[in-house]
Amino acid sequence: MNQHTSVDRVTVDVRAQDPISQAGLASHLRTRPEVRLVDQDAEEPPEVVVVVADAVDESVLRALRQIHRTSAARGVLVTTHIDEQQLLSAAECGFVGIVRRADATPERLVKVIKAVANGEGHVPPDLLGTLLEQVGKLQGEVLGPRGLNFTGLATREIEVLRLVAEGCDTADIALKLAYSERTIKNVLHAVMTRLNLRNRSHAVAYALRQGLI
Repeated sequence: MNQHTSVDRVTVDVRAQDPISQAGLASHLRTRPEVRLVDQDAEEPPEVVVVVADAVDESVLRALRQIHRTSAARGVLVTTHIDEQQLLSAAECGFVGIVRRADATPERLVKVIKAVANGEGHVPPDLLGTLLEQVGKLQGEVLGPRGLNFTGLATREIEVLRLVAEGCDTADIALKLAYSERTIKNVLHAVMTRLNLRNRSHAVAYALRQGLI
């Protein structure tokens, strides 16, 4: 899996339904050192395709499917309106980075592009909350085969939570996974902060509900 630095920039293809949105987004991203824009017809294939659309209607989904069929790039979708079912449909097309237009600052967009390029997903928190009961199924049928995790939990984070659930303390987990105790504490802190979990028990309960452990 490629890890991208500011030197190793992510190549991005921007596509929008209208030329104003296309030009606006391209101008924002062109100044960012983390990404490099490439044309749709360029010889160098993009690592990430960013699609801008007001709503995720059937014509947009057709476009996403076409991109998925003809390109190895991962997808980021910037849209004004999206519901849970449309989110699932976009994920099935390989678009696992979802950003609402109102939240699409250059900083947020670059962060999501880099995450998606590195095999991670990004979903608006309110939509993620409504999908808790579906995550297990979605993970197994849609995202798992693509090496992605809809909850935002990395494999190492899931391993740590599994050992916490088994009653292991920090020292035990560090020994079993061959990490330092500081690393284990950092992993747990990162998970609890990112998912707004109160403590280790809450984190374990969350992972159990998701069918992750």
